[in-house]
Amino acid sequence: MNIPQSEFPRIVIIGGGFAGVNLVKSLANKDLQVVLIDKHNYHTFQPLLYQVSSSGLEPDSIAYPLRKIIKKHRNTFFRFAEVEDIDATKNEISTSIGTLNYDYLVIATGTKTNYFGNKTIQANSMPMKSIPQALNIRSLILQNFEKAAIANSKEDRQAYLNFVIVGGGPTGVELAGAIAELKNNILPRDYRDLDSSDMQIHLLEGAGRVLPPMSEHASKKAEKFLKDLGVQVHTNAIVKDYDGKLVTTNSDLKLNTETLIWAAGVTGAPIQGLKAEALIEKANRYKVNRFNQIEGYDNIFALGDIASMSTDNYPKGHPQVAQPAIQQGKLLGKNLMRFINKQTPKPFVYKDKGSMATIGRNKAVVDLKHYKFGGFFAWFVWMFVHLMSLVGFRNRVIVFFNWTYNYINFD
Repeated sequence: MNIPQSEFPRIVIIGGGFAGVNLVKSLANKDLQVVLIDKHNYHTFQPLLYQVSSSGLEPDSIAYPLRKIIKKHRNTFFRFAEVEDIDATKNEISTSIGTLNYDYLVIATGTKTNYFGNKTIQANSMPMKSIPQALNIRSLILQNFEKAAIANSKEDRQAYLNFVIVGGGPTGVELAGAIAELKNNILPRDYRDLDSSDMQIHLLEGAGRVLPPMSEHASKKAEKFLKDLGVQVHTNAIVKDYDGKLVTTNSDLKLNTETLIWAAGVTGAPIQGLKAEALIEKANRYKVNRFNQIEGYDNIFALGDIASMSTDNYPKGHPQVAQPAIQQGKLLGKNLMRFINKQTPKPFVYKDKGSMATIGRNKAVVDLKHYKFGGFFAWFVWMFVHLMSLVGFRNRVIVFFNWTYNYINFD
């Protein structure tokens, strides 16, 4: 892999998501050799993927080069590769470009789409976990508009204009709202030969309400906002099958559609090689202690979505969102220095900063510890938080001007 030998301990970090990037930053310019490995050469700001898929933002607005993050870090290297195996007895990883030894290994590989074993849904639906997948959805939406414009029968036209989103969590809710705004603002102007009333957006959620992780107040507000936009919300609806044309559920609900977007859940993305007992099989998450050490290993750690740290408040692990990953990455950087210097590490304590979701223009919900609110102010808070969380000044500027233009022009 062409990594030079060093007198300093070598820390290998697998994954350039929120956890990996914050760990790299916390280890900057220390007496260490840091190697960051990722199968993409950019960091993806996943909370805004849905805006790429609905043509609200360009992909380069939410991507940031990993090499640019580390360009001022001495003794820090990036390698564009996929890690295939871990040999803990040799302190070595095998990758698509060669092998590498480590003194400390940090796994921050995040999650992948969970189809719950349904192969036909996996084959025929559209996931949205990466920029290429978001672009595929964007392309499919626009292609379906074009096909609907030349469809010979109303039945075919409606199938192209029927959009089914499975999963009523933040991703599904935000995407449903964004596609509804395409229907209300873009379709009547750019596709004047189509009747926008033929376009339907269905949001299917297996639980009894949308946004199950958030408060009931947020769920009720979000469902009202969605219905105001024209989204048909189906709760307690579990998708059984999708053959590329017909969606069947656990009830009498059947939907003809050319587009099913799967946002119904995620599962961890572990790397083979570690002991089976270190992994929670159902969730595919590594069991870690309060210092993020994987159970059974002293020098191998897991961060963020791939890590399951059982605490009194979170017996099944912390929520698989950005904040736990960011906070764990920052603390582990300090703890690694404590491990190296034979000092006592500090246990991780999650500071819940709240949760939020946007449903569309002037519509969002926010859950804070003592306050729960929705509407325009929540939407403004959501925009500000996401804008300031983007990596890179250029990306913040581009997103800000995109949002301003879209808001003024409804485009």
